[in-house]
Amino acid sequence: ISGYSLVIQARDSGTPPLSSSATVNVDISDVNDNSPVFTPANYTAVIQENKPVGTSILQLVVTDKDSFHNGPPFTFTILTGNEEEEFTLDPHGVLRSAVIFKHMVATEYVLCVQAKDSGKPQQVSHTYVQVRVIEESIHKPTAIPLEIFIVTMEDDFPGGVIGKIHATDQDVYDVLTYTLKSEQKSLFKVNSHDGKIIALGGLDNGKYILNVSVSDGRFQVPIDVVVHVEQLLQEMLQNTVTIRFENVSPEDFVGLHMHGFRRTLRNAVLSQKQDSLHIISIQPVAGSNQLDMLFAVQMHNGGFYKPAYLIQKLTNARRHLENVIRISAILEKNCSGLDCQEQHCEQSLSIDSHSLMTYSTARISFVCPRFYRNVRCMC
Repeated sequence: ISGYSLVIQARDSGTPPLSSSATVNVDISDVNDNSPVFTPANYTAVIQENKPVGTSILQLVVTDKDSFHNGPPFTFTILTGNEEEEFTLDPHGVLRSAVIFKHMVATEYVLCVQAKDSGKPQQVSHTYVQVRVIEESIHKPTAIPLEIFIVTMEDDFPGGVIGKIHATDQDVYDVLTYTLKSEQKSLFKVNSHDGKIIALGGLDNGKYILNVSVSDGRFQVPIDVVVHVEQLLQEMLQNTVTIRFENVSPEDFVGLHMHGFRRTLRNAVLSQKQDSLHIISIQPVAGSNQLDMLFAVQMHNGGFYKPAYLIQKLTNARRHLENVIRISAILEKNCSGLDCQEQHCEQSLSIDSHSLMTYSTARISFVCPRFYRNVRCMC
C-alpha cells in the first residue's frame, strides 16, 4: 500500500458540541529492497557465423518489484566471458555481436551479465547467457506454389487475409522472411514474418501474379503466387444450385477435392465447351459436418442455365460425381419444415460480400462471401 488518507475530527465539550475535521495524507516511501529479476533466470542464444557486426543476438528482460524510481532504467554490464570484446550490450539490454564469428574458432561463449537498478542503494542481479556459434545457412528455403481464388460482388471487395505461404528450411536455426516487390504493394501486402498474404480493398476482376520471395538471410528464393479474382453478377444469384457434401471440412474440400470435383462437375453440367462454371461460395452447414457448395453455370452467350435444368443434369451424373466426394443432397429449394407444396415455397438467396471466408491450404486458398438462404411458404 503506497499511502493512506485519514480524516481526523476534533470535538469540544460544549453544548451543543462543535467539531472540526482535517485530512491527513500519509505516504509510504519505497525502500529499494528488491533486486532486479531476469526472465528467464538464464539464457541460451545462437548466432550464425559470418553475420555482420551489430547483429542482434538476444533481448534481456528485467523487472523490479520496487516503485518506478527504484527500478528502471537498468544498467547492464558483462562481467565475465567477454574478455576479447566479442559482444556489446546496449542500455536497453540487447546483446549484439561486436565481431564476425567463425564456427571453426569457437563454438560457444558463456557470459555473466549484471543488471543494476536505479535505487539508492542500488540492487544488482546476475544471469548467465550461453551463446552458441553455428555454421551459416547451407540450404536454400523451399516454398510451395500458391494459387488463390477470390470470389466477390462487383467492386465490393473489402480486403483481408487471402492465404498463407508455406515455406521450410533444413537449417534448423534459419529465420525466414517474406517480401513482395514494391510495385505491387498498392494492391497486396505480405507479412514478412509468417507469409500471410493480405489483399487491399477494391480488387478488380482478373488474374494477378505476385512477385513474392522468401529469404533465410543468405539465400533468396522466388515463390509462385497467382491470384484469381472473380466478380459475381446479380443474375448468378438467381440461378444457383447447392450441392451438399457429407463429412468434409472446407479446408479439406479446397485442398483435396475442389480441382477434381470442378473438372467432374464441368463434364456433368456443361452443354458446350464455351459455357462457364462459377463456384460462388462454400460454407459449413451449422450444427453438422456437412458442407454446402453454391454454383451457377453461364452460357457462352452470357445467360445462365436455370436451376431445374442443372439439377436434372446433376441427378443423372450423381454416380460419377460421388467418385470424387460423397454428396448428401442436391438443393435448389429448401422447404424443410414448411407445411406447403413445393410450388408455393419461395426461396431467396443473399450474399454478404463484407463477411468473407478464407479457406487456406498449402497449395490452394479459396476466399468467398458468406451466403444466406431464406425460404417462406406462400400458400
